[in-house]
Amino acid sequence: MKALLTALQEGRLVELPDNDKTDALEFLAALIEAIPEIQVDDQVTEKVLAREHLHNTGIGKGWACPHATTLRDSELLCSVGWSPNGIAYGAPDQEPVRLVVMYFVPESQKNAYLKEISSLAKAIHQTEALKNLQNITELSEVRHTLLDAISHALESVGPEARARMIQLEVRHAAAEILAPTAQKLNELVHHLIPVSVLAIPGSRPIVLSQDQLLVKNLESFDQLPNELSQHGFVEHQGFSIVLRATEHFSPDRALHNCLAVRVP
Repeated sequence: MKALLTALQEGRLVELPDNDKTDALEFLAALIEAIPEIQVDDQVTEKVLAREHLHNTGIGKGWACPHATTLRDSELLCSVGWSPNGIAYGAPDQEPVRLVVMYFVPESQKNAYLKEISSLAKAIHQTEALKNLQNITELSEVRHTLLDAISHALESVGPEARARMIQLEVRHAAAEILAPTAQKLNELVHHLIPVSVLAIPGSRPIVLSQDQLLVKNLESFDQLPNELSQHGFVEHQGFSIVLRATEHFSPDRALHNCLAVRVP
């Protein structure tokens, strides 16, 4: 379960801000899209939502494992969201989902993904805490429960000493690094602002958002569409804007769908 371990190490385990399924999927996809190696063309959010529309990814026992795929060569990546009260997810057993593990699966990593999902399913089956997520009340408890499951999985395929070493290293990192990082991400979600930028050649950008200050600042920035197209990221007058997807319309207009956050 290397991708899951990496997600914990890099702070991509968060408490979900509400119990709405679509919001949860969009937020976890945004965490993956924020990883530097992910490209705009990967369209993680759009692919996850489209796949979920076709097939429910709830696997029972309070778990769901949505994913997005790409033909581009990259690493197997994931993000994890915890819902204390559970999400009405439409899982096969009708139980509310409390842990959503989202994967980004490159074509070259299909076998690694299948092995990881198989190991995760085995861990859920064998670990009481993972089958009774309703008993968990703190994000730190979620983290340590997942680390224990990863450790047991490693013990079954590798030397016990190696598994213990990884467990100790990761627990130490969780105590000193991960908790603050996860807390910051949790706080960050409340400041994410959806924003759309309509680019028309020869005209200033048209910005659509519920935040009046954001609209005022961005519509005065003539180079905003070009910066988003070229770099996928812009910082301007106290805001950071991340490009999520672009739709092109005839004759030569483009609609950039973004997320913005106020820079402290």
